[in-house]
Amino acid sequence: MKRALAAVLALFVLGLGAAAGYVLYRKHQGRNIRGSSSVEFVTTQEPTRKRTPLELRQVPWPMYGLDEARTRFADGVHFRPPFRRLWTAGGTSLLEFPPAVGYGRLFLSNNSGSLFALGARNGGRAWVYKTHRCTAASPALDRGTVFASFMNRGECNQTKPGLDGLVAALSVGQGRVRWTKRIGPTESSPLVANGRVYVGDWRGKVYALDERTGRIVWSYQTGGKVKAGVALSGGRIFVGSYDGHVYALRESDGKLVWRASAQPRLGSLGTFYSTPAVAYGRVYLGATDGKVYSFGATSGQLRWSHGTGGYVYSSPAVWNRRVYAGSYDHHLYCFDAATGDVRWRFDANGPISGSPTVIDGIVYFATLAGRTYGLNALTGRQVWTFPDGKYSPIVADTRRLYLVGYARVYGMVPR
Repeated sequence: MKRALAAVLALFVLGLGAAAGYVLYRKHQGRNIRGSSSVEFVTTQEPTRKRTPLELRQVPWPMYGLDEARTRFADGVHFRPPFRRLWTAGGTSLLEFPPAVGYGRLFLSNNSGSLFALGARNGGRAWVYKTHRCTAASPALDRGTVFASFMNRGECNQTKPGLDGLVAALSVGQGRVRWTKRIGPTESSPLVANGRVYVGDWRGKVYALDERTGRIVWSYQTGGKVKAGVALSGGRIFVGSYDGHVYALRESDGKLVWRASAQPRLGSLGTFYSTPAVAYGRVYLGATDGKVYSFGATSGQLRWSHGTGGYVYSSPAVWNRRVYAGSYDHHLYCFDAATGDVRWRFDANGPISGSPTVIDGIVYFATLAGRTYGLNALTGRQVWTFPDGKYSPIVADTRRLYLVGYARVYGMVPR
């Protein structure tokens, strides 16, 4: 009997040791990784392309994240706070994603599935396209057409089988429908480039649609829902999926170039809602494991990771060799783009879900507690605040700043 008890006790101790070892191993796997400024970090690659004065006048903010690489840095726009309000537009329905700006108008969708065209000068409504579908995406503009993504009809239910979504192309002038395409429910903000429209859906697919007709040129199947928008740089499409992986696909035909993963940890693998930003030869995005990641755009190798104290749904902004992202831990972080070291962090009044924007050296973001902040992007010092805003609050053209609140849009100019 004593020998049997001793054997059981020995097995129990061994089991405890193995469990403790596994926990330590998982913690080691999920540790922060510090990056290098000399490995797959290209300082000559600007975080956004220069735009001509004509482009800045005609379509100053063509899509979510501003440019194809989704860097959220408005090059060529020069004004700073404080601001005075010119006009207010909107109603009661949530505005989760910011507008695209072009052709003298703002184009934005509310949560109840209506796509609006508002005058940039006075906020007046030019037209509205009602789908009665859930919406959580920004439109995109190109060649006199606005492209928008929509989820299912009725309740925004992500588990009910058989749901479909819609991508629609409409004329910017009158809102006439040019084409529609049924795919899975999609909250992926469209990216338009080189004659194609790129979106993802809840069925886990990434699509390249013909810009003129909506025909599927190619599609790629990931292992989980694709809720993020895609980014484009160097002939590659980059996108995160709810299967815990980041994908690089060939722009021309959708073939897989590489697949990377969130770091292993105790519990489930982190998933990616954040839309990637691409700059300096790196891909930057946040994950639900509370980390911000940097992968090599060429290799797909993990170059750095840094944990926060909460979910990172925020899509990063990139400027001046810095990466900005918000966390549910109530902080906006400024990371060194090469190493992932924290340059500064700002303690806000609530969780941060939306994405920051950098304009003229000021980084703007909002919290779920309903306030927008403007910080000195170099130091993190607060220089301005506004009592509305919830997700991704700021876009601009060369004359005005447009602030998106919970259900209202504000047209503003410097005082």
